[in-house]
Amino acid sequence: MASAPLITTLAAEFRERLPAGGALMALDLGTQTIGTAFCDAGWRFASPGKTLKRRKFGADREALAVLVDERSVAGVVIGLPLNMDSSEGPRAQSSRAYARNLSAALSLPILLWDERWSTASAASALIAQDMSRARRATRIDAAAAAVILQAAIDALTGSA
Repeated sequence: MASAPLITTLAAEFRERLPAGGALMALDLGTQTIGTAFCDAGWRFASPGKTLKRRKFGADREALAVLVDERSVAGVVIGLPLNMDSSEGPRAQSSRAYARNLSAALSLPILLWDERWSTASAASALIAQDMSRARRATRIDAAAAAVILQAAIDALTGSA
């Protein structure tokens, strides 16, 4: 019998659920959009994916399920927006609720990953690429998801 999906903030617990590795998808949950990113099955590098318009959960679930199927995703990393003092506010609670709903819907393990500074880091990288402000606005959420995912896979593989 397969074990139930897991939601954790611990990389080691998440890694135990995926002993053979597998492609991962990361989500940067905004109030209006969801940035996505993906990594290879060997957990070497993260790449930005699509930015989805955030809708009701059922529509989000369907769009994310398509991405999971297309890319044979084995696990999901969701950015956890902690306060600077590491406490959790309403946004973190919302991300945890989203993770619970998504875990049940997709039957995949979920790693909640500290996303502090991910957007600032992604913005700096996009500016360094000399990307226009308008283009950055369309790419920032997916770039932030890639920053979150790269940090998580570095921790999963001991590269951090």
